[in-house]
Amino acid sequence: MGRFTKLRKNKKFSYSPRYYDDKGEGNPFRIERKLDKFRTTLDSPGGLKGRFTSAMADMRKAGDRHLNTRLLIIIAILVLIFLYIIDFDLSIFFNN
Repeated sequence: MGRFTKLRKNKKFSYSPRYYDDKGEGNPFRIERKLDKFRTTLDSPGGLKGRFTSAMADMRKAGDRHLNTRLLIIIAILVLIFLYIIDFDLSIFFNN
């Protein structure tokens, strides 16, 4: 009766991914975000205050100057396309 009641041990498999190259970089199972290498606040020392000051310094850096104008142009084009699709009559805004 011991033959039927005895629990079996788990089978062990040696798994290696099909397209994993051992000579490559890092661990294939580690999840890394695409933009982590460009973030300055990711591994900043100094606790909460150090992270906050580095985040504030990061915000003060000058970005793309033409971002706002580019964004407004894209939004205007999308609004005009939407108005064209719903067949909106612009003549109600003009006096004849």
